[in-house]
Amino acid sequence: MRSSSSLVGRDLLSVADLSADEVRRIYATAATLKAEFRATRRHAVLPLPGRTLAMLFQKPSLRTRVTFEAGMAQLGGHAVYLTSDAVLGARESVRDVARNLERVVDAIMVRTGPHEVAVELAAQADVPVVNGLTLREHPCQALADVFTIQERFGRLDGLVLAFVGDGNNVYHSLALLGAALGMEVRLAHPPGYAPNDRIVTRARELAAGSGGRLVFGHDPSAVVRGASVVYTDAWTSMGQEAETEERRDAFAGYRVDDALLDAAAPDVVAMHCLPAHRGEEITSAVMDGPRSLIWEQSENRLHVQKGLLVELLGGGAPA
Repeated sequence: MRSSSSLVGRDLLSVADLSADEVRRIYATAATLKAEFRATRRHAVLPLPGRTLAMLFQKPSLRTRVTFEAGMAQLGGHAVYLTSDAVLGARESVRDVARNLERVVDAIMVRTGPHEVAVELAAQADVPVVNGLTLREHPCQALADVFTIQERFGRLDGLVLAFVGDGNNVYHSLALLGAALGMEVRLAHPPGYAPNDRIVTRARELAAGSGGRLVFGHDPSAVVRGASVVYTDAWTSMGQEAETEERRDAFAGYRVDDALLDAAAPDVVAMHCLPAHRGEEITSAVMDGPRSLIWEQSENRLHVQKGLLVELLGGGAPA
């Protein structure tokens, strides 16, 4: 993780772009904004009046679109929604899209497949570029998730998060962020579904400096033992539809249900980045039960992304 005196004008392509102190700064701003919004459903002083965010979507979304668009409106700004039919290689090159947008908007959020698309946008545009999802990482999701965990437990150091399922983009970002903040991040995955080696290497470097730890295994019951957070994601992500049946077979023993939670710590909570396939990777009894933190983490996408946008664009959070 890098260090800087200010986040203004910065890109966010990976959670590893942020220092631990910068994450805490975003969280402090998000907490202030959340408290005011929860109390009044508005902000008395708008931190980003007249500012504009371009949102480029090559992947469908519910939470990413609504939380960024609503968030900009609540901060006094505006969001422009653009689909892949209009931009990013369909009609214009990524380079040309970046050079056009930087002249008329204050920031760009991109939700795409290849991570290289987000990297090229950031290289070509002179305004902040935020990764709203790529196949490699999902940094905004991880930021919101870890914020939610900190809210629930009041700490992160030494806390155990067990991810049950695929070593995918969500796991990558959780591993990087959790390791940097002193958490123990575990992964229970079927053989052949391990995370990216470079991500694991980087996460271990971050863990070495924070007291964090990475743990891997194939037995979900063993991996969740002592975990305060059990996290899961869909077995088949966007773009993997051809592998659906193969993945259902491979992940059949990796469902998060009440029995699996009972094997974890007494204070365990369940998390899921959504959308969920009820009855596959998670049961409805867990999702809707007393140990679910899923809806709080979904809401926190709004508050943490607002905190991020205020820091990147130099707005002032309400006092």
